[in-house]
Amino acid sequence: MKATVGDRLVLASSVVDGVVRDGKVVEVRDPGGAPPYLVEWSDTGERTLVFPGPDAHVEHGGPDDRPPPSTVRTWRVQVSLSHDGDETTARAVLVTGSPEHLGAVGRARKNPHDPDAPVIGDEVAVARALRRLADQITETAQEQIEDATGRPARLH
Repeated sequence: MKATVGDRLVLASSVVDGVVRDGKVVEVRDPGGAPPYLVEWSDTGERTLVFPGPDAHVEHGGPDDRPPPSTVRTWRVQVSLSHDGDETTARAVLVTGSPEHLGAVGRARKNPHDPDAPVIGDEVAVARALRRLADQITETAQEQIEDATGRPARLH
């Protein structure tokens, strides 16, 4: 495998319907174009050093040869899980780099007649916390639109 700066690295998934990641090669350390490559991922904007495996291929040049956006923001959601008997609590916090963070809590309780499957409680609690966090983000954006325009706003 050989690449040059500006080429596109595509990592195919090893499972059916899996995620395919792609990114722009921003640095090639080997003069002959051999790996590893510093890649800027199109989905996150993050840069990582990649040693491509057999599930990867390089697309040389092409239409995606434009410079990266000048402003890149990274937001992270941190989820913490705790268990107390049959109850699972998930706390989701949006970390945006500003001092204010939005957070939400989701809970799940196992039915006493159900078999023990903690991962299901984790999934339900996390889904509920993330749904509430998404609602808070939408409400915050709606309030900011109203403040900026002076008119009522309704996001769908």
